[in-house]
Amino acid sequence: MNHQNHRKPHIVFYFSDTGGGHRSAAEAIIEAIHLEYQNQATTEMVDFFKTYAPRPFNRAAEMYPYMVKAPHLWGASFHATDGQARARAITTTMWPIARQAARSLVQKHPGDLIVTVHPFANSFALRALGKDRPPFINVVTDMVTTHALWYDNRADLILVPTETARLRAIKYNISPEKVKVVGLPVADRYCQPLGDKVALREKLGWPLDKPIVLLVGGGEGMGPLAKTAQAIDQSGLDVALIVVCGRNQRLKANLEGCVWENPTWIYGFTRDMPDFMRASDFIVTKAGPGTIAEALNAELPIILYSKLPGQEDGNVTFVEEEGAGVWAPNPQEVVRTLTRWISRPAERQKAIENCRRAGKPEAARTIAHMIGEKLRLEEIHR
Repeated sequence: MNHQNHRKPHIVFYFSDTGGGHRSAAEAIIEAIHLEYQNQATTEMVDFFKTYAPRPFNRAAEMYPYMVKAPHLWGASFHATDGQARARAITTTMWPIARQAARSLVQKHPGDLIVTVHPFANSFALRALGKDRPPFINVVTDMVTTHALWYDNRADLILVPTETARLRAIKYNISPEKVKVVGLPVADRYCQPLGDKVALREKLGWPLDKPIVLLVGGGEGMGPLAKTAQAIDQSGLDVALIVVCGRNQRLKANLEGCVWENPTWIYGFTRDMPDFMRASDFIVTKAGPGTIAEALNAELPIILYSKLPGQEDGNVTFVEEEGAGVWAPNPQEVVRTLTRWISRPAERQKAIENCRRAGKPEAARTIAHMIGEKLRLEEIHR
C-alpha cells in the first residue's frame, strides 16, 4: 500500500454536525488510530453537509436544533423516509441535486480509505466514487433505530453498535459478512479504568456520604432539565445533585438563582465528564447514543428522561432490554426510579453489572484495527 514514494495512507472521514454524536464518533476513531498506529497514517474530517451540500441542505447543522424542537415532526419525517425502497427513492430523487456536490467532495478529498459516520454520506459518496474506489467503511452511530439510509451494500464494511442494528442491516439485504457489531466509538477518556470513586469525589469537592445524581442535558442543554432537577431536590431524597447545562447559559443562570435543599453543583460546558460519570451513582440524561455509551463504560445506571422520536426510540429500548437503566419521561418517574434504586441496593447493583456487560469501551480501538488491517499498518505494541 505504501510503496508509492512512501506516502502515508490518508484516511478521510465524512461527518456532519447535525447533532453532536457524528463528530465525536469520528474524533474517537481518529484518536484510536493515532493511539494504535501513531503517525503511520494521516486523517482528515470533512463536514460534507456544510461544505458540499447544495442549499438549503448546507445549513442542516444550524437548522438541527430547531428541527428537533418539533419532535413529532422529526419523528414523522424519520419514519416517512425510513425503509429500503423509500431510502432508495430519496437518494435517486436527490442525486441530480447532490451529484455535483458529491463529485466535488470525493475529488477534493481523495483518500486511501473512507469512513462515514453519517447516514446521508453513504449512497451519494459511493455513487460519486464509482467502481474504482478506495475501501469504504461505514460506522453507524445510531444505536438501534438505524435509518435505512445507513445501509448501502456497496460499502466494504458496516460497523454497528448493537446486535439489533446488525439484524436490521441484514433485514435491509446487507450481506451478513459485511456487518460487524463493535459498539459505539467514544473518546478514549471514557474508556479508561474506572478509578476510585472516593478519590474522584474528593478531587471534585463532592460529598462522600450521599448518592450522587448526575443530570445532563446534552451539549446544548436540551430537554426539561430544570424541572427534573427541582423535582429530585424537592423529593425528600438525601442526595447530591450535579447538573451539567452544556452551552445553555440561560439555563445555568436560572439554576444558579434557585434555592436548593440538597447540596447542588451547577456546571456549564465541561471537559470533565469522564470523571463526573465515574464519581456519580446515577445519570439522568436524554437518550443520545454517545452519552449512553459513555455511561455504560462508566458502569453508571441510566435514567432516560427525553428522546428524539424515531432516531432515539431504539436507544431507550436498548437501555431497558439490557437492564442498564429505565425510561422515565416525567420528573415524578425519575424520582420514583431513584427512590427505588437507592432503597434497594441489590437492584442498583444489578443495573451496574448490566451496564458493565453492555458497555463496549474498546469500540474505537476495534474500529481502528479494522482500518489498520485494510491499510496494512503496523501495530505499535506498547
